Parts: sequence; C-alpha cells; structure tokens
Amino acid sequence: MCAPMSLSKLLAPLSLDAFLSDTWPSQPYVTHGLAIDELTQLPFLASVDRLLEQWPRKVQVHLPDVSDESSAVDVCPRDAKKMFANRMALLFNNAQTQSRILESWLAEIHAELGLPLSTYSRCMIYATPDGKGTAAHFDQNINFVLQIQGEKTWWLSPNETFENPTERFTIGQPLDLELATYAMQEPPTSMPEPQQKIVLKPGSMLFVPRGYWHRTEASGEALALNFTFSQPTYIDLFLTALRSRLTLSHEWRALADGVNDPSRRELATARFDELLANLVNDLPNWRAEDILGATEG
Repeated sequence: MCAPMSLSKLLAPLSLDAFLSDTWPSQPYVTHGLAIDELTQLPFLASVDRLLEQWPRKVQVHLPDVSDESSAVDVCPRDAKKMFANRMALLFNNAQTQSRILESWLAEIHAELGLPLSTYSRCMIYATPDGKGTAAHFDQNINFVLQIQGEKTWWLSPNETFENPTERFTIGQPLDLELATYAMQEPPTSMPEPQQKIVLKPGSMLFVPRGYWHRTEASGEALALNFTFSQPTYIDLFLTALRSRLTLSHEWRALADGVNDPSRRELATARFDELLANLVNDLPNWRAEDILGATEG
C-alpha cells in the first residue's frame, strides 16, 4: 500500500514545515530522485504519443515565433502530434480531469498550503521537443514542476522589475497595462542576471515562485507535470467581500445612470459621492476576520 499523497512527498527530503518557513512563497526549491510511482507511472504519461492518443480535448501548441503560450493555438490531438514532430511544444491543460490520482494530489497540496478557496488549481502537462523550451517570462501563479521524462534545463532569476505581479509577462511581448502601472524600472529585453541554472531529470521537482523569471530548454523529448495554483491576492479577497456587502444595498444596486450624459453628469457624480461617503463611514467597522469568514467559510 502506497503512502498517502502529500506535498511532503514532492519536497523530500525537505519537510513541509521547513519549506513553509524557509522557502515559501518567494524562493525556488529543487529536489531530485523522488520516488512517486503513483504519478510518474500514470499510463497517459508513458510517452508523448500515449498522451496524445488518450487526450480527449484540444491541445495548446506553442508557435515557433515566440515559443511561449503568449503565441499559441489550440488544435486537436492529431494535429498536435504533427506540430510536435515539427518541433513545437505542447501544453495539456487541466490534466487532473483525466485522473483521480492527479485530482487528489492537487486538492491535498491546495489544503496543505492553506490556499484560499477561490484559488484556481490545475495540473498542466508540458511536452517539449529536443532543443526547444519556453521563452523568458514570469507567471502570476506558482508551480510545482515534476519532471516525468527526458531532461529540461531551467534558468531562473529574481524579479527586480515587478513585485508581486498580478499578470504573466513574456520578454519582448506587449506589456499589460496594469503591470505597467507598478513597474519599478523598464522591463528587461533578455533574461536578467544573475541566473540560477537547474537541470531537471526524471524524478526531479522544482518549485517556481510567482513572479520569478525563468526560461527552459529540453534535452531529448521531455515531459513534465505541473501542479499550478493561481492564488488570489488580498485585493481579490477584499473586492469579493466588498461586492457581497454592497449588493445588499439597493442604492448601490441602482444603475449608474447619466454618467456619460453632460447634462446629467453632475447629478450622477453627486449621487456617487454620497454612496462613497457612506462606504467610508462603514469601513472602520470592517475586520479581516469578517472578510475571511465571508470568503473562506
């Protein structure tokens, strides 16, 4: 009988307590030689061909102009196989829907990290041809990357441009307008220094923090399984609770009437100011525990 799934099995030999106190959520962590047969021996992870044979939905193909999901198309598995043969990487999203084992691991990791209930949790499988990989970028989510087949080299660098980014960004691609509002300097034009080089082999696991710059390159045909968590910020929790609170008010539920009519704009502005003044008077009564009670139960 195998031991129950847990984050500690992905982190070994590091304990979960040590990970949470010394690494989480902002520092990368890598470990090698994991014995997680219930994951590495899943039938559809035996090979890229096997995965494509069993995959029931469209596959995301990363086009060669950028080699990143910022330039991608969704195609059927048959076409994805041809494009992989032409050295384009593949992404299989929400793989937990194909396996109760993955679904259980995903839920257990979510619980052990104490993530908010509204966290978007999913398993992603990356199939990468020899010599290919992803362009330099950072994600707004966290990733636990388990290498299943082949080798993949990762280069990682801390982010000195965007602190706690709310959106993904790939170097050389258009910058999201919200990201631009809190950039501390001009975005880099190539992978920033200093870079940490990590080689993942079958049984290796890499934790990639949110916002950390990274790029990759496969040696041989590579297959990797990601446990990915898009975690809400305090902004998200507050806005969820705020909407719930304001929805109880018939004044706030009124249509925003006249805001773009010059003859009625002044009246609309006065009405809005009155609502905001009432909200300001109410905010001193708000407590974090009340908000978490509403969002987390």
